[in-house]
Amino acid sequence: MNIWFTVVLTVHVLVALGIIFLVLLQHGKGADMGAAFGSGSSGSLFGATGSANFLSRTTAALAAVFFLTSLSLAYLATHKPETGGGSVMQGVTVPPVAAPKPAGDIPQPADVPKPADAPVVPKPNEVPK
Repeated sequence: MNIWFTVVLTVHVLVALGIIFLVLLQHGKGADMGAAFGSGSSGSLFGATGSANFLSRTTAALAAVFFLTSLSLAYLATHKPETGGGSVMQGVTVPPVAAPKPAGDIPQPADVPKPADAPVVPKPNEVPK
């Protein structure tokens, strides 16, 4: 399924570039009047009206292919095969949690030694000596 998505996406991009190229290559509506008076496009490969018909038909064909590839990409993007269904955390392994230490091994605040150079701060209800 992933290979088809890549192929259709490549065709889609190439067709889009082709449409851009053909649209830029075509003449506007005002250029037809100049061709009628011998502007030089009448001496082109396809003739005065032949190039307009060829380019517009090719653009229309590429536009149809572009719409088909757009629909195909939408279908392929929404109908991906499920990979087993379930949670996003399905394949994640959780490391074991260390067991808590017993209460006897944890030092209590009275047991913690104070550094020698720390100033002695009196308690709020205690009068300093």
